[in-house]
Amino acid sequence: MTRFFSFAVLALLSAPTVLHADPEDGPRCPQAVPAALVPAADQRLRFGLAATGAQIYVCNVNAAGAYAWLFVAPQANLWNDERMVGTHFIGPTWQGNDGSAVRGARVAGATVDATAIPWLLLRSAGNVGAGRFSDISTIQRLNTTGGLAPAAELCSAATVGTIAQVPYTADYFFYDTHTPGRHPNPQCN
Repeated sequence: MTRFFSFAVLALLSAPTVLHADPEDGPRCPQAVPAALVPAADQRLRFGLAATGAQIYVCNVNAAGAYAWLFVAPQANLWNDERMVGTHFIGPTWQGNDGSAVRGARVAGATVDATAIPWLLLRSAGNVGAGRFSDISTIQRLNTTGGLAPAAELCSAATVGTIAQVPYTADYFFYDTHTPGRHPNPQCN
């Protein structure tokens, strides 16, 4: 029998972060980003979205034969100000309400807060559909809260198969490869 448990819903009840400046100025570039997570010089910021959701783990036996919480997938809603504009799920994939999607592949990570999942730099591993995510080439996950695997001692022979949904929030920044004259907003590196 599979058991589910959720940890405190602190992150899910807060209002989404506002990542956008005046529409004439374009999106705001993220601040205080570790050097390893800065996109390449040819990348231009298209937009930022706040995410609220859960990181999903399962208690199982790892490759070393020990009981451990193994990451399964993210599950989150993506927000543009106070409007839900898409979802984030296994892949990792970000999909807009318009049907477009981008799947990411990890390039680098940095632990900025020991109480939260790492910040990441990802590259596109594939785009689908026409719309918001159709030409995204780089993704950053920044400003994370929560989402860490449950305590190791909560995974044992008695709890194998248990699924944990751990609330998290993050800001995702989406970039495309710069085409001169196409996007007026500044580079963020």
